[in-house]
Amino acid sequence: MISVEEALDKVLSHVDVLEAEDELILDSMGQVLAEDIYSTIDIPGMDNTAMDGYAVQAESTVGATHSSPNILRVIGEVAAGYLTKEEVTPGTAIRIMTGAPIPTGADAVVQFEDTDEEKRKANNEPLTEIGVFREVRVGLNIRQAGEDITSGSLVLSKGTLLRPQEIGVLASLGRDVVPVHRRPLVAILSTGDELLDVGKPLEVGKIYSSNTYSLAAQATRCGAVPKILGIARDNMKSLKEKIREARDADLLITSAGVSVGDYDVVKDVLAEQGEVTFWTVRMKPGKPLAFGMLQLGKKAVPHLGLPGNPVSSMITFEQFARPAIFKMLGRKISDKPTIRARSESYIKNRDGRRVFARVKVRQEEGEYYASLVGPQGSGILTSMALANGLMIVPEDVPAVNVGDEVVVQMLDWEQEL
Repeated sequence: MISVEEALDKVLSHVDVLEAEDELILDSMGQVLAEDIYSTIDIPGMDNTAMDGYAVQAESTVGATHSSPNILRVIGEVAAGYLTKEEVTPGTAIRIMTGAPIPTGADAVVQFEDTDEEKRKANNEPLTEIGVFREVRVGLNIRQAGEDITSGSLVLSKGTLLRPQEIGVLASLGRDVVPVHRRPLVAILSTGDELLDVGKPLEVGKIYSSNTYSLAAQATRCGAVPKILGIARDNMKSLKEKIREARDADLLITSAGVSVGDYDVVKDVLAEQGEVTFWTVRMKPGKPLAFGMLQLGKKAVPHLGLPGNPVSSMITFEQFARPAIFKMLGRKISDKPTIRARSESYIKNRDGRRVFARVKVRQEEGEYYASLVGPQGSGILTSMALANGLMIVPEDVPAVNVGDEVVVQMLDWEQEL
């Protein structure tokens, strides 16, 4: 039995960053740039106004007050996306909308609120003149050309994770496609004679294959593309046939068949068609965990054989499959967020394994508290639905008492604490 860290190191040593592909920018969300992105344009392309108002020469506003406004002659109007041929000169103004290019001659924009426009409109007066209530400085409310991005500059670096804000930046550059490391194809295979796929009538002695869908959902959440292979029965022939369907995969994940029972054949197939790097890990739940490389035709495919119990399957995915997928995506391999909390439950560590206990974390007066969500059996999948974190009990800690400070690996920051 090896440690969690040793197991993870072995998994990561067998996977690599995947090659680059061009992806539509909206489809590249959560992927990582494979190249540096340089701009070919200035953003903004021209000086433009940050406010609705009047483009003026600042000197035309000298001495203006609310009680004694400077009256300027309005010589035109310009909206965003348009240009005006009119030129601002001393004593004149052009009405201008946010984002519109600054007219020739203007060096400041007076916002509507600092003029008597509202009063003139209320009196049905034509806007041939405008009263300015305040002095303005040169450059007020003007966004300079290239203020955000200059042509030729490095905008986004290789290795950047694309979030909504980066997608927006790419769109501002006019990019419709972007070079990114492709998403790994993760084949998902559940094993067991007792399994039925969802949508079929439940038979006596059978259970629905929840692992197929929880694992596929976890893979999707990590940024991978799941390929559901279905269900393999507890015999070598069925398992080999299903595994052959993973020839195009970047990672094969199976659930069940890695323990020591008579029908646990996954590790036997792994040994026959590849190599077994390890098959037990010092953790609870999740001890029966196999990893190795399967030779499928000319391609060697990394294979994670997860336990069959649904809680064990999900927890081991988070500890091992998630980092592997992140590495293939070119993402930084980071642990899930952890916090320090006060335990509100007693937990016994009976056999010197690292325990991942399902807990609900809450916050009170700036401090976190964690309590067990209920029974911790590895077949109680609803405990994962109730939990927002995993309390980690180290191998050398025999028990956690109420009030002890503990580390909790958060499953979902999105849930309210």
